[in-house]
Amino acid sequence: MKYIYDLSPVFSISKFKASHTKTLIHFTHIAYKMIVNGRLLNPFFQAPSMSDSMSIAITSTNYIVSPSYHRRRPPFCYQFQYQYVNAGNVLFHSKKGTRDRLSLLNRIRAYSESKTEEKEVRKYSPILESQLLSEKNVSTDELKAIPDIWRSSAERFGDRVALVDPHHDPPTNMTYNQLEEDILNFCEGLRVIGIKPCEKVALFADNSCRWLVADQGIMATGAINVVRGSRSSVEELLHIYTHSESVALVVDNPELYHRVATGFNSKASVRFVILLWGDKSSLNSHMMEGIPAYTYKEIIDIGHQHRMLLVDSHDAREKYVYEPIKSDDVAALIYTSGTTGNPKGVMLTHSNLLHQVNNLWDILPAGPGDRFVSMLPPWHAYERAVEYLIFALGIEQVYTNVKYLKDDLRHYQPQYIISVPLVFETLYNGIQKQISTSSAIRKVIALSLINISLAYMEFKNIYQGECLSRSQKEPSYIGATLDWIYARIIAAFLLPLHLLANKLVYSKIHSSIGISKAGICGGGSLPLHVDKFFEAIGTKVQVGYGLTESSPVIAARQPYLNVLRSVGRPIRDTEIKIVDDETGEDLPPGSKGIVKARGPQIMQGYYKNEVATKKAIDEEGWLNTGDIGWISTSHSLGRSRNSGGIIVLEGRAKDTIVLSTGENVEPEQIEEAAMRSNLIQQILVIGQDQGRLGAIIVPNKDEIVLASKNSSNNAQLTKHQITAILSQDLRKWTSDCSFQVGPILVIEEPFTIDSGLMTATMKIRRNKVVELYKDQIHDLYK
Repeated sequence: MKYIYDLSPVFSISKFKASHTKTLIHFTHIAYKMIVNGRLLNPFFQAPSMSDSMSIAITSTNYIVSPSYHRRRPPFCYQFQYQYVNAGNVLFHSKKGTRDRLSLLNRIRAYSESKTEEKEVRKYSPILESQLLSEKNVSTDELKAIPDIWRSSAERFGDRVALVDPHHDPPTNMTYNQLEEDILNFCEGLRVIGIKPCEKVALFADNSCRWLVADQGIMATGAINVVRGSRSSVEELLHIYTHSESVALVVDNPELYHRVATGFNSKASVRFVILLWGDKSSLNSHMMEGIPAYTYKEIIDIGHQHRMLLVDSHDAREKYVYEPIKSDDVAALIYTSGTTGNPKGVMLTHSNLLHQVNNLWDILPAGPGDRFVSMLPPWHAYERAVEYLIFALGIEQVYTNVKYLKDDLRHYQPQYIISVPLVFETLYNGIQKQISTSSAIRKVIALSLINISLAYMEFKNIYQGECLSRSQKEPSYIGATLDWIYARIIAAFLLPLHLLANKLVYSKIHSSIGISKAGICGGGSLPLHVDKFFEAIGTKVQVGYGLTESSPVIAARQPYLNVLRSVGRPIRDTEIKIVDDETGEDLPPGSKGIVKARGPQIMQGYYKNEVATKKAIDEEGWLNTGDIGWISTSHSLGRSRNSGGIIVLEGRAKDTIVLSTGENVEPEQIEEAAMRSNLIQQILVIGQDQGRLGAIIVPNKDEIVLASKNSSNNAQLTKHQITAILSQDLRKWTSDCSFQVGPILVIEEPFTIDSGLMTATMKIRRNKVVELYKDQIHDLYK
């Protein structure tokens, strides 16, 4: 493009000779200063604002004087360049008739063959976009950013099926090549519509193939995705969006946007909205209020067109300054519940997440040809880490949900399933129900064989040395030898019956649930009876442990050492220690205390919350997990000879309750709401590792009688009636809470300081109460 700066309104000199060198230099200097200072006498001139930023270069290789005056180029007339930064919109208008003037100074033209603008910074994933930038030597063999996975996997597994999403419209199958292409197009589409590096983009959606493309497309731009599921409350989603300073919104479908639109439009700034599923024509126009909306396909198409332009045009590529995404750049913000009830934004970097990809393969020895079934919310750090891993290994993933899980397990026969304890409990209950509804003879045979298999596995674990021990004392050689011989003999005796059970009963169970290699369980504690059952029938369930703050996996049970009741050993490059809750001193193996972890997967910190970050991570990099546990002692002999260093968890040190669904619940909010009832004297919300919350309640007896409307029959009120009255009242007072209380345990004696169940500040000692009533709680959840 050529820019003509006409200075004829300012100067008028009739003649110019070759000998007037000094005059020309002097004039050029004056003209340049007037351009820079914005003093050209132009009625359309506008002073540049501080917010505008533009670079204008005046570059000329032409003769400054007319060839009719000088046949030879003067020695001083070589290329010169002046740059005016922050020029704004400056217009120069020439007057009619000036073309006929012969004097150089009546008509000065500066021609520029190109406009040198301030280049836009473009962050990129080094391997993923290496082909486009190959001339810049940016390719590398080592993964530096999570999106690098897709180029690497496409090269190795190109036409293999990467994902199957059968329950969305349209159903989708994508190969690794297609997946990489969609991620690149989505990434480029985001750049075109205005997403810049390091900006935050909110991704509020559930598990699907398009979630994965959006997640990786955002990351590949160098932006940070802020993730949450569609089932969260509008208030929570709005808090996450505003606290994270997100600039745009990617949502699952029009229904979700309609649900959040009113709050977002009035309290948040949304640059644009992208629908992963559905048609934007179904969006209510009055809700959009001028906010641009795009469908998933539109972003893909926009990105594809611009990518083709960059491939075909060297000039288009030269408009950018290219900076590779660094490993310590923040990749995602995942909000998790805090002690105040407001979610805290966990900052996870590319290196945090890549640590999981690089070090979980020995926990999941899967490879091309294997199939996973995925049903967890993808915004869970646990689900994301495993998904990134399996796609790096060339595995096929099938997306499902609770509604279709049973049918999909039977149809797709996956080698692995990634899930939380609740899913394995559901599978267990389904199998038990199927057995109980069988004929009497089949029921007796099945239950007898299962009990035999349970006994067989218990003795097998003893002679293999895969039991846990807290004892510091080394077992005697003779005692350990006799124990080994006895366990070996009994196991050998039970083995034929166990093999018979496998043929008659367990093979049918396996065909109905698939999971031929392993179920990967995390997000909570797996009940021991469920753990033992799956081990007995030959379905391996590997339990892992971690937090969002640790990306998330800290420890996991390995395929060759799947010790029940434990969460396995620390994964590679990870340290774990147990410290005293009060003194902070390190404790020896076998001692119970607070679990602390350190390693490359530990978060960068909580977003905009330095106080909470310092509380969670000490100066030496140790993360306080808030969990109580111990480490199994190492013995050279006996039942625990192969189990040294394995971690066992025994609850939460903090009040946060972790359900078997993987959800974190702050019980204080529910308790505070419940205490507004005059029927409740004291309440303790429970539910650690259960599928739903429960409560231990000390009732206000006098108010219960009044509420029953049957004061004359006071003595006739049964415990069942009291429980029913309390349950109804509790639902009323906690209806606005995020979680509802299910079963309740009514007790007579209140919690007191004297009983040791309350502190001096009148706070209930949760762990002691739960320990005291553990048998009743167990019956409560049956």
